[in-house]
Amino acid sequence: MTNDRAPKTDRFARRLLRKIQRDDIFNGAAALGFYLTLAIFPAVILTMAVIPYLPIEHVDQAIMDLLRQALPREASSMLTGVVRDVTTQRSGGLLSFGIAASLWATSTGMYAIMQQLNTTYDVEEGRGFFKGRLVAIGLSLLFIVLVIGAFSLIVLGGVLQDWVRSQLGANDAVFAFFALVRWLIIAVGLLLAFAIIYYLGPNVEQRFAFVSPGSVVGVLLLVAASLGFAWYVQSFGNYSATYGSIGAVIVLMLWLYISGLAILVGSEINVLVQGRAKQADSA
Repeated sequence: MTNDRAPKTDRFARRLLRKIQRDDIFNGAAALGFYLTLAIFPAVILTMAVIPYLPIEHVDQAIMDLLRQALPREASSMLTGVVRDVTTQRSGGLLSFGIAASLWATSTGMYAIMQQLNTTYDVEEGRGFFKGRLVAIGLSLLFIVLVIGAFSLIVLGGVLQDWVRSQLGANDAVFAFFALVRWLIIAVGLLLAFAIIYYLGPNVEQRFAFVSPGSVVGVLLLVAASLGFAWYVQSFGNYSATYGSIGAVIVLMLWLYISGLAILVGSEINVLVQGRAKQADSA
């Protein structure tokens, strides 16, 4: 049994490597890193402009805390600075006049992801420019709702944690439990984000799968690579000392390159798994 599985695993790994080389996903991830860099600030500004109007306190603080934990120091400082500037006051002008421009700019990164996923699936973009842009805008809005929803749950969990602590006192087990719940919410949010991208991004008809091999691998790659890269930059790579103020932008682009690579690798895995399933059905 084990001997039979090993060759199948080897064959799948070889097919995956060949497809990765053929689709040139490293250059694709570099393109995504560029477009996501252009899109991330409008996305952050648009998200944070909405939050002050919601009846949920400290969501912005929860997002900033996660940015500090998940990103290298230079990149997190730059993004949290933008968050702090935007959330200090309600920006009615941004919501009333700048929302269309911000949403269009935010959808640029999503549209680039869609084009790269079409390459992974070996299909042409047949939805037209405006329909494709509408899909990208819809995906961007879904992601904003997902981010706000996930972090609202985290904030509500923090409120519940404070209540339990006031009733039971300081307890390491309680803190560990709520820390686990927080990261489980983030993991579910990431899985849902990957599932939505893989379902609506490429120009193919397929069934929605909340959990797929590609989404699981993509999330694991994203978390591991992000934490590893953050640790490397903080321990060995002082980009600010070397490049000055532009070091934060370089670190952010590298992190977004890693994120794009995780998305594309997960997509390649799903394409191969779906191909194998079709072959098994026809056999």
